[in-house]
Amino acid sequence: MNPLLRTDRLLLTPYAPADEEEFVALFQDVRVSRWMGDGPSTEAEDRALFGRIFTRVYAENRFEVWAVRADGELVGHAEIKPTEASGGHEIIYALAPSAWGRGLGTELALALVGHGFTTLGLTEVHATVAAENAASLAVLGRIGFEHVRDIQEDDGSTTRLLTCSRADAPAERSVQAQAQLR
Repeated sequence: MNPLLRTDRLLLTPYAPADEEEFVALFQDVRVSRWMGDGPSTEAEDRALFGRIFTRVYAENRFEVWAVRADGELVGHAEIKPTEASGGHEIIYALAPSAWGRGLGTELALALVGHGFTTLGLTEVHATVAAENAASLAVLGRIGFEHVRDIQEDDGSTTRLLTCSRADAPAERSVQAQAQLR
């Protein structure tokens, strides 16, 4: 089961069935979903995805997935999981527009990287980000991720593969501090 993660302003918890409406609302917001996976999905697809978190991800202990809360409100989604694109563990996160511009993305990414380094014992953590997603690229650059290569997608778009190495991360002290907040 997923551990709880805490930062100064965020609490990452496993999803509960009661979170379905807020999860669907987050994933149905095109300002958020345009950057996730293959882009916006139907409401039915997002509900099915939410169900699979319980029936496959949690039930089979596949990887860690969290609801992200600030002041008790669900404001985001986070994961850390092995992926083929990176050949290692990738962080995935999304925040509701109401949470943008307050540094919560940086705080969330640091918590995920810290969890990867400390709890999972990883030496590298990866992220894949649409080349046009300047905000996420900036967040990851601030905490020590470096561009490794570009991936050309079937639809012609470009995804950037970024890596943060534990040994080289300028954010290592911040990562350790975030990990201690759990």
